[in-house]
Order: sequence, then structure tokens, then C-alpha cells
Amino acid sequence: MSRTPTLTTTPAEAGPRNPFLRWFMPEVPLARAAVFRVFVYVFIIIDVLTISGDVIAHGWTPEFYQPLWLARVLHIPAVGVLGAQLLLAAIIVFSLLAAAGIVQRISGWAVAISFGAWMFYTQGYGYVAHDHMALVIAAFVLPTIGPARFRDVATTSARAGWALRVVQISVVLTYFYSVLMKWVASGNITHWANGAVIIWALMRRGAEWSKPFLEVPGLLIAAQWATLVFEFLSPVALFLKGRWLYAVVAFFCLFHLMTYLALGIHFLPTVICWAAFLPLEKLVPKRFTGTHTA
Repeated sequence: MSRTPTLTTTPAEAGPRNPFLRWFMPEVPLARAAVFRVFVYVFIIIDVLTISGDVIAHGWTPEFYQPLWLARVLHIPAVGVLGAQLLLAAIIVFSLLAAAGIVQRISGWAVAISFGAWMFYTQGYGYVAHDHMALVIAAFVLPTIGPARFRDVATTSARAGWALRVVQISVVLTYFYSVLMKWVASGNITHWANGAVIIWALMRRGAEWSKPFLEVPGLLIAAQWATLVFEFLSPVALFLKGRWLYAVVAFFCLFHLMTYLALGIHFLPTVICWAAFLPLEKLVPKRFTGTHTA
């Protein structure tokens, strides 16, 4: 016969809460946070070695450093080559420790601080990429959960629920804010939607298979309107469950796959964070969860 674990909460987190707090701090299995933690920290290592791997090169030209507003508030100076190399080593070492669940709070906060500094440096030279927002926020909220192990499928936590909810909010705001910035930059959102944004992108960096679409400008304009609509409606994902939620996650991931194949734009830091919407504890093998079949 099979034994199914009963979900439990820690005493400090148990008790009635109002509807907003139940939504904002849902009780989720700690194992979900443990799996998401691995996704995030492993990807951070990949990110600093590839996508945002220009910080060491920036160390040769500190005079071109243009700190972001928050970097100016925190008085973060330009980094040299040696400093960037040490920062990279710290991110990799602490990310490995955090992914493995070793001294989770200490290693997690070390990743948050070092990776946050890395982001200031990679985006302090003229271009700010909004695709990293959710990933940076994930790095800062994961250490607040505390110990979370793969075997904790039967133990729920409001702290874990809060952390994952914050990541979810940052994911959808990445798209929602994109609509607002399009509006601000164009002065009128219809100007952007009826413009030649996708046409220009295809001409500049489009794959060969996508070039024939330049002959159908009406279709591209329709695609721009569609993009505005689903970006504007992205916060709906925060209130969906089950198959509807999975369909939305799959849609956005397929959208980014299409933009990568057509334009070479991948948005991977945000795509990884869509995992915060999923029941990741189901990925944990049963032999790690304490359940067994007799």
C-alpha cells in the first residue's frame, strides 16, 4: 500500500490570515522552493559566464562607467579587472553552495549581493536590459526562505510562498512595464503598435527564414498589437491555476522561443523565473521525499 504524506506548516507560519495575505503568502511545499533555488543559482552561473559576461572586460575601461540610479545612491564605484575577477569567483562559489543547500542563508545572501553588484556593472555602460529584473529579485528573496530541502514535499511554508509570489510578480511586471515604457517612449501607444518596430528588427537582425514576413507588413503590425495585448494582460497569470496557468506559462515560453529563432533575442533570465509558477516539487524523485510504496 502507498503512504501519502500530509502537508504540514511550521507553527510560526500557521494560523488564519486575511484573503490578501493568503494570496500574497500562500503555503507552498518547501521542496518547490528547493528545486526553484537550484534553477536560479545554476542559471546565475551560466548568466555571468555568458549573457552578462562582459564585466571583466569593462574593468579595463572604468572611465566609461555610468552608474545606474541605485548604484549612485549606494555609491558603488567602477570595478577594475581584478575586482571583477574576484566578484565572478565569489558568484560562482556561493551559487554552487546555495544550489547545493549548503549554509543556505549565508550563501544565498552572498549570491544576492555579489550578483546584484555584477548587474550594476554589466548594465552601467550605456545599456540596461530589463530581462534580468526577475532573476535579480529572485536572488534577493530566496535567502529569506531559510532551509528548504528536496525531501520537504510534505512541509509547506508561507515564507516560501511569499518569495515565489514576489518572483511571480516581478516576472509579469517585466512585461507590463514594457507596455508602459513603449507608451512613454512613443508618446502614444498606437504609434508604437502601428509603427515599424518588428520590420526594423527583422531587417537588422532577423533570421533568413523570417525575412519573407517583411513582404507582409500588415501581419507584422497585427503581431505588434497582439504583443501589446498579452504583455498588458500578463498580470492575469498571478490569479490562474491548473491548466490555464500552465497554458499561459507555455505561451510566454513559446513566444520567447519564437523571438529567439527569428531575432536572436532569448530573454532567458525571465524565462527561467517563469518556473516560479509551477509545482516544481513534482520533479523531486519519490526516493527523496520520504514516501514509499509497500
